[in-house]
Amino acid sequence: MLDQAPNLYQRARNLTILGGLLLIGLSAYLGRIPVFLFLNTDGGAFMDQFFKWATWGAEGWVWIPYLSVVVVLFKKDFKLIILNFLLSTLITQIPKNFIWDKISRPIASGIPLDDIHTVPGVVMHSWNSFPSGHTATAFTLFLLTIYLFPTKWIFAIGAIFAMICAYSRVYLGQHFPMDLGGGMLVAVISAQLSIAIHQKISNR
Repeated sequence: MLDQAPNLYQRARNLTILGGLLLIGLSAYLGRIPVFLFLNTDGGAFMDQFFKWATWGAEGWVWIPYLSVVVVLFKKDFKLIILNFLLSTLITQIPKNFIWDKISRPIASGIPLDDIHTVPGVVMHSWNSFPSGHTATAFTLFLLTIYLFPTKWIFAIGAIFAMICAYSRVYLGQHFPMDLGGGMLVAVISAQLSIAIHQKISNR
């Protein structure tokens, strides 16, 4: 298991980097609006409700039950998880609120509103688009979990969870795919930093 841990984590990290760069690269090459419109499809009433609820899986409050289960039940390191949470939050929120705060979300980008699929009951936001905080949270949880529990089935479930949560932001019309790519890279940076800092502190 110990030999498998770095391998699975590295695979998850590399796939996340690749996915993030692919989304950013495609958006830069083809334009963020065409890529968004291609992925922002209407899947019908069932998919509307599915992604409306799926997006809650990457809300900030999800760290509370995560801590409760992983630390209390499985006795995993509290400091590492808190460090991951703090770094992910800071690396996401500082740029999107103070550096790129004027980057528009889809509904404020000039796209005709009739061309954007939205879901009733979902409050739409106009600014602070890049990077996607939900995506950063989802992929940070994925990377952290596979680092703590290096098994193939958790890898599969975690990857599916992260991708669904991330795609929900485009499906609901809240983010461009480019923003998802930024959130994925934030997750990698925060995970790598938190692991490195935790290892340095633990070796003292």
